[in-house]
Amino acid sequence: DPNKSERNGVDVSPKESNVRTRVHEYGGGATVMRGKRIFYSEFTTQQVCRLLDDGSSQPITPEGGRFRFADGVLSSNGKVMYCVREDHENPEPKNVVNEVVAVNLVDGSMKVLATGNDFYSHPRVSPNGKKLAYITWNHPNMPWDSTELRVTSIYSASSNKSCDHKLIAGEDGDTSVIQPTYQGGRLYYISDQSGYYNIYRAGFEPSILPMSVDFGGSAPGWTLGQQSFCFMPGSGGRIVAQYSKNGSSVLLTANVADGNAPAMDIKEYSGEKDGLPMMFGGIIAAENNDLYFIGGSPSTPSSIYKWNVESNDTATILACSSSLTFSDEVISIPKQVEFPTTLGSAFGYYYAPKNENYHCTTESAPPLLVKAHGGPTACTGASFNAAIQYWTSRGYAVLDVDYGGSTGYGRDYRRRLRKSWGIVDIDDVCNGAKYLVKEGLADRNRLCIDGGSAGGYTTLGALAFRDVFKAGTSLYGIGDLTALAGDTHKFESRYLDGLVGLYPEEEAIYRERSPIESVDTLSCPILLLQGADDKVVPPNQAEMMHKAVVKKGIPACLKIYEGEEHGFRRAENIEDALDTELTFYSKIFGIEDVPGAIDLKIDNMKEGPVFDP
Repeated sequence: DPNKSERNGVDVSPKESNVRTRVHEYGGGATVMRGKRIFYSEFTTQQVCRLLDDGSSQPITPEGGRFRFADGVLSSNGKVMYCVREDHENPEPKNVVNEVVAVNLVDGSMKVLATGNDFYSHPRVSPNGKKLAYITWNHPNMPWDSTELRVTSIYSASSNKSCDHKLIAGEDGDTSVIQPTYQGGRLYYISDQSGYYNIYRAGFEPSILPMSVDFGGSAPGWTLGQQSFCFMPGSGGRIVAQYSKNGSSVLLTANVADGNAPAMDIKEYSGEKDGLPMMFGGIIAAENNDLYFIGGSPSTPSSIYKWNVESNDTATILACSSSLTFSDEVISIPKQVEFPTTLGSAFGYYYAPKNENYHCTTESAPPLLVKAHGGPTACTGASFNAAIQYWTSRGYAVLDVDYGGSTGYGRDYRRRLRKSWGIVDIDDVCNGAKYLVKEGLADRNRLCIDGGSAGGYTTLGALAFRDVFKAGTSLYGIGDLTALAGDTHKFESRYLDGLVGLYPEEEAIYRERSPIESVDTLSCPILLLQGADDKVVPPNQAEMMHKAVVKKGIPACLKIYEGEEHGFRRAENIEDALDTELTFYSKIFGIEDVPGAIDLKIDNMKEGPVFDP
């Protein structure tokens, strides 16, 4: 195709379009496609648009920005879209209204099918077009805490109130039910009632695939439109699902045609032996046993793959997120590690330093950078991450930690952060570093940590409340929990109730765990990288922390990037942030002649290293 980009993709949306929805602010499920008919959410207006044959688009829903749409599916005749609608007529988070609606794709009119609860996701239509299944939940729960699966009649329901609709799963108020879908007239869904995100069929107990693994995907609930299992067309009931094991993805197929029995003829595929990438997800099944999914490896950026279940040939990359290629000589392959911590074991990915162009002859162990992922109810992974390979190619080891509270390790592990954010996560990043020192894989005098947003909070907490790391970097990190509790969007407005406690009733706990309230206990060098236009973590938090640390005489540096918000977007700023962090640690640890080092002024920095190896 002459219109292909260097990454092998073809843009079909108008050049000026931005295909993205702001429902829940994190979006997801911004497109609906059947054959050559494509509908999508336009970011600038949040209208649903139809892509026309000439490459232009036609808005369908009202303009004005009041409504946002996501997670849609089409009716059998393609004239109606069933989706989540978010109403911002009154934009205060407590007044934003979420509902399931039917959108007439001819005239843009809308009908509310499910309402009355705080949140909705995954509206899915039965094959006969008469029933609608959906997920719903209320504050203070998040979708990984407690949800309900309900079903209503599209044409003959006496009420659009969710409380009047049939409850299928989640009746105990303490179970996360996600990702429903119909197959052959039967309703399937994922539930964590067993302690893991397993797959169930409505009306059949227990799980059709009872396993001690999570089928929900890497970070279920954060975005809309997620679906971690599907069915092969024309197979009579062959299910395809994915889970992670020892840091790699596993693809599973099984026969679920018998509606009164568990899955049979279970087969598993993974890794090079079956032609699959190391990590993958978001599987879509097509004709002729073909599967399409997004995947990657430590050396391959995120890509769209095609793979055939029957042939088991090596999966073909159809499009890649980056045209860059790297030599194996500079790619560090991670190893999943399990280490002891306060509540048992925790997990992470250890990346050893690797660059065949350089060899160290003077050190017994490398400096270590520990990374704390965001969320915090999320996880890290082993797919290509340039921000990690940047460090390993420059002589640093990296530990990417899935601290307690991370997803992918079962419900009990995910719930470790309940009322314990700022305790369990900090214990785990510290204990991970100590474990690698004990194993001879890291230098105890050159331990550093970084993280962004929620990971930045863990970073700041580790520096303020523990004495393990010798330096750290907070990228737009949360320093003040009280500010976060009082000013955030609807989806996360009660998130901290479960992570910390009720606010303002338990404000004392919030202040006790806020690093900005404990700068007196911070005693090691710190680098603060911040966006000038950040509304989630205002720049004044970084400025206050920088001022207090400088006043104590501790080496510190603050960089504020103009035009950046919560998370850096501009390539030049992302690059500068990495180079700044590298230079900062080089000066603190006395590492000389570092390639890529830049001029950097560090307050209170004297000649020579702060910590001698």
